[in-house]
Amino acid sequence: MKAMVDSDTCTGCGLCADICPEVFEMYDGLARAKVESVPEGAEATCREASDGCPPGAISIKE
Repeated sequence: MKAMVDSDTCTGCGLCADICPEVFEMYDGLARAKVESVPEGAEATCREASDGCPPGAISIKE
């Protein structure tokens, strides 16, 4: 599973980093995925972060 953040769509709210800090971090005011693959055990919170992203900037590939 891989998570990606569209920097053109991200508003920098930080919700994803709060929900799933194992995968997302804030950098220069925007979110980014800090790992190549979502770690085992973080899949559910990663999906929650994606579903809760206000502008819909996070996409997940299985």
